Amino acid sequence: MNKVFLIGRLVRDPELRYTGTNIPVATFSLAVNRPFTAQSGERETDFINIVVWRKQAENVKNYLNQGSQVAIDGRIQTRTYDDQNGQKRYITEVVADNVQFLDTKASKEQRQASPEVNPYDFAQDTEKESTNNDPFKDFGDEIKIEDDDLPF
Repeated sequence: MNKVFLIGRLVRDPELRYTGTNIPVATFSLAVNRPFTAQSGERETDFINIVVWRKQAENVKNYLNQGSQVAIDGRIQTRTYDDQNGQKRYITEVVADNVQFLDTKASKEQRQASPEVNPYDFAQDTEKESTNNDPFKDFGDEIKIEDDDLPF
């Protein structure tokens, strides 16, 4: 089975080209952090070449740029070619079957326009209240339920 799942950020803007039969193909590199740190205490990163075909290639070019975060599932492919000196060269890349946009150009621009807003900081939108306040104070009148009112 040849299946790859990656989450990372684009190292550079995607490059879009068209084949001789006018099929779109986009390429980009993805920076993926390793799940452990080196002895120096720093986290190492792998830079993985990604290939995307057809409509998804056009979407990648239109909606992603350097620094955008994506999730990719696909397969590893190795191809060869002879360089100008006649030596055989190998290229290993991931051919993406699916690219999920986790961070697009528009969301990145919106974050840059208002950098002080953290979408994960829920406390900044609400006033901090003491624990002595009644959370149900604005729900209306008190309801009394007595045992005699229950049907069983």
